[in-house]
Amino acid sequence: MAPKVLVSDKLSETAVQIFRDRGIDVDFEPALGKDKDALLARIGDYDGLAIRSATKVTDKILEAATNLKVVGRAGIGTDNVDKVAASKKGVIVMNTPFGNMITTAEHAIAMMFAVARQIPEASASTHAGKWEKSKFMGVELTNKTLGVIGAGNIGGIVCDRALGLKMKVIAYDPFLSEKKADKMGVEKVELDELLRRADFITLHVPLIDQTRNILSRENLEKTKKGVRIINCARGGLVDEEALADLLKSGHVAGAAFDVFAVEPATENPLFGLPNVVCTPHLGAATTEAQENVALQVAEQMSDYLLTGAVQNALNMPSVTAEEAKVMGPWIKLAEHLGAFVGQLTEGPIKAVNILYDGVASEMNLKALDCAVLSGLMKPVLPDVNMVSAPIVAADRGIKTSTTTQAKGGAFDGYIKLTVVTEKRERSIAGTVFSDGKPRFIQIKGINIDAEIGSHMLYTTNNDMPGIIGTLGATMGQQGVNIANFTLGRKNTGGDAIALLYLDEAIPQTALESLLATGMFQSVKPLAFDI
Repeated sequence: MAPKVLVSDKLSETAVQIFRDRGIDVDFEPALGKDKDALLARIGDYDGLAIRSATKVTDKILEAATNLKVVGRAGIGTDNVDKVAASKKGVIVMNTPFGNMITTAEHAIAMMFAVARQIPEASASTHAGKWEKSKFMGVELTNKTLGVIGAGNIGGIVCDRALGLKMKVIAYDPFLSEKKADKMGVEKVELDELLRRADFITLHVPLIDQTRNILSRENLEKTKKGVRIINCARGGLVDEEALADLLKSGHVAGAAFDVFAVEPATENPLFGLPNVVCTPHLGAATTEAQENVALQVAEQMSDYLLTGAVQNALNMPSVTAEEAKVMGPWIKLAEHLGAFVGQLTEGPIKAVNILYDGVASEMNLKALDCAVLSGLMKPVLPDVNMVSAPIVAADRGIKTSTTTQAKGGAFDGYIKLTVVTEKRERSIAGTVFSDGKPRFIQIKGINIDAEIGSHMLYTTNNDMPGIIGTLGATMGQQGVNIANFTLGRKNTGGDAIALLYLDEAIPQTALESLLATGMFQSVKPLAFDI
């Protein structure tokens, strides 16, 4: 029997025809997604569900989806899909992360032109029968310095287009190497330098803890007088209240926003201010982009349902069902190893070296490589998954190499990850015990045996008496329970580490207390997706 797919949102007829041409039995009902009760009654009949943003794939819907194998989202965002529930149900969630890159980049460029020449205000004035030519004095883009915060897929396209406009482009991106920057024709700088030099600033980063309010009041005050700010990435990257104040004072000459901290944005501190261009989240709203993502999701879902091939899955590794039974714990270990280093690495990564020992060397190394890279980059790029991770890494000039060897130690097999930056090398190794649980077995060349938990604390220090007491006492004072405690050292009085598995996230005050003792070289809270 042919697989059956429901299209419950508006997809193009061409995309629907792809399902039919591939031999998929498809029902195209674009209004069904808005009727949750009707969807609930029908979903049990389908192997696949193709959606945009109107359909809400809740745990209740998934519970009723007795035959569902894949949800395909035509677009990037999957906030309307309960991915945890989908994973527990064994349903793959796919998206199309690359279909609207050009469209979003072009919108940022258009917004930059609009704010540079005050086009919306000038248009409204002229429509009103006024002829205020002298009122709308603009600025050229040629020879101006564009500061790009985030030079990944979309930011990279913006850089390319800006260079074509004869702008000088400087970029801040922790994952951008000097070699990649040179190839792109941009100058890699730190954030403070970008703020100081840029005539225009455009943001192209996801909204995560590290980027939230990246243009805070403090950072906005560091900008060049007369700067213009463009945000077509995510709401919450800019302190909108502070920006409004600086627009009123004249320090910031203009702003162009497609995204806002609260959406739908029916009111906002930026609304009504002169030379502020606002659009209602139109970054991906072009005919071409909507068509591209629709065609991509139809192809991806068809491939999976007919051949088992997985592309752009957010909750499943690219391995066969047979491999998954054995590799599942090793894939999780690979992600944890990457996440450990990713949360500690601040500079651009030049190379990633992965050693597979013993039984690990006989597995699907490509999938394990993807898991390592996904874990490594996810702390900064949370939308990265196992499929897109190698592409993102290559695009950032990160060289990935793998080595295999026969069983060479006390364990049946292990994985060792070494990450090289411009300043240092950082290595960690781990294995999977017979109980199926991943463990860290070596950090910085120091042998340990550490269980991995959702919340952990990693410290480095010189080996000395009192470390255990200080860590225990501080956690006790802060009301944080220690589930597991691992110590390691190279030699007496030498480099030493501690890894604490905690029941909850450690408060900032505890980190400050530990550093204040002068006993620790570094303290770093870590989080893992268990």
